[in-house]
Amino acid sequence: MIALVSPNMNSSSFLLTGFSGLEQQYPWISVPFSTIYAVVLLGNCLVLYVIWTEPSLHQPMFYFLAMLAITDLCMGLSTLNTVQGILLGLIQEISLDSCITQAYFIHGLSFMESSVLLTMAFDRYIAICNPLRYSSILTNSRIIKIGLTILGRSFFFIIPPIIRLKYFHYCHPHILSHSFCLHQDLLRLACSDIRFNSYYALMLVICTLLLDAVLILFSYVLILKSVLAIASREEQRKSFQTCISHICAVLIFYIPIISLTMVHRFGKHLSPVVHVLMGNIYILFPPLMNPIIYSVKIQQIRSRILRLFSLKIC
Repeated sequence: MIALVSPNMNSSSFLLTGFSGLEQQYPWISVPFSTIYAVVLLGNCLVLYVIWTEPSLHQPMFYFLAMLAITDLCMGLSTLNTVQGILLGLIQEISLDSCITQAYFIHGLSFMESSVLLTMAFDRYIAICNPLRYSSILTNSRIIKIGLTILGRSFFFIIPPIIRLKYFHYCHPHILSHSFCLHQDLLRLACSDIRFNSYYALMLVICTLLLDAVLILFSYVLILKSVLAIASREEQRKSFQTCISHICAVLIFYIPIISLTMVHRFGKHLSPVVHVLMGNIYILFPPLMNPIIYSVKIQQIRSRILRLFSLKIC
């Protein structure tokens, strides 16, 4: 495969990796992937439409949910062209500039999803532990500032290592590990000094993903403490019920990241198909499941969607 492709490849292009050994089945594999992408796009657009058109949902909790849906929608769009392009036989390689741009958005959107989940945990903490001040703390202007902070935190601090990728010398075979571009994948192919990128990326992960996970856990410890102090079992149940969908979203986001990290770190002996599959789960599972979970678990969104479809049928 390498020998056949490499001579025809431009020196600034990289070979994308699909499901190695299953090339004959690509037309069939493209069917479930097309379905998943369709659900990702339609599901998140539906959530956004419901929140936009329903005045009763113009509340902080649903504004943050809209931020999550936008992030998931963009994450799906960021890999659609390369993943489906490979499966449909439309593309096989990607230029360095396009690869760097895709890596920038994939990592930025991952940090953004983590930040939004942390903000949603903060929202649940205020709603349960300090309900009387909820509306005065989370005003519209403050929500806008939070959104802008999330954007800056997610996309500004990753610029230095991403820009440096453009000036590296890539002397190893230009074969990526996935159907899309990742920062660590390009580092693996570089022969330049990558220490800055490696240490900077590690610091970013610690200061975003790891810190966010710790703060989310801490917020739920405080929430649990507050809920257990409530005398009524019914009130306890209602309080926990408002957190279930967010807890599911947190698990759906962090479990694939941890699994992919473990596969990269300890699964070098595994089939390349496993690496590609885990990479696609990391990218597609949260955007696929989040709109389903929130549509099922949050009564206001569920009833609005049912009402929307009943009107369409009539």
